Amino acid sequence: MNDRDQLFTEQDGSRPFAFNAEVARVFPDMISRSVPGYRLLLELTPLIVTRAVTPGSRIYDLGCSLGAATVAARRAVQASDVEIIAVDSSPHMVGRCREQLAADNSRVPVKVIQADILETEITDASLVMMYFTLQFIARDQRAGLLGRIADGIKPGGVLLLAEKLAFEPEASQRWLDTHHHDFKRSQGYSDLEIARKRQALENVLVPETRELHHHRLHAAGFSQVIDWFQCLNFAAFAAIR
Repeated sequence: MNDRDQLFTEQDGSRPFAFNAEVARVFPDMISRSVPGYRLLLELTPLIVTRAVTPGSRIYDLGCSLGAATVAARRAVQASDVEIIAVDSSPHMVGRCREQLAADNSRVPVKVIQADILETEITDASLVMMYFTLQFIARDQRAGLLGRIADGIKPGGVLLLAEKLAFEPEASQRWLDTHHHDFKRSQGYSDLEIARKRQALENVLVPETRELHHHRLHAAGFSQVIDWFQCLNFAAFAAIR
């Protein structure tokens, strides 16, 4: 059972954020109330899956958490002989992900693997999804990871990368942060919860600018990068191999 996120009513934010058992228990509620547009992002994902996924290929969900994107993709696959590989480093996320997928009756086979995505081999992929995952990877390891992903994607294949963005100038960042906090308040979070979670995520979730994402994706070997979704300071790119 997934519970309502009230973790930061008691936790003071001094402990760095981690994908532990407590977070896994409330994660669906946490992400939907913290990331504006998250539900719509999942609803739009099948539109890309239907066109991008080719017969005999693989779909990877890197940093799959509880498998929401995996399920969205799984139900949209129309090509034959497709396999989904869902990867997460958190044993708590992986355990709950397996439970969620066991309750889904889609025909596409899924392997849920507990592993570091930095060490995950990507092969024969027509689609790779990384939804709010890269922002938790050390900045000096991001380019190498994207390069390995690009090498494992077939020509014409797609990387869907969703991230929290940083903005310049500073006035733009302040405006977006203010409205993001307003969104969280509208979802029932208190000012204290918002402040504590922000403290816990500091230096754990490190966002970057849209321009840096574009540059890094092109440098990794993607021929085209398309901005296909944004809601406040959260955005998604489609990088085409």
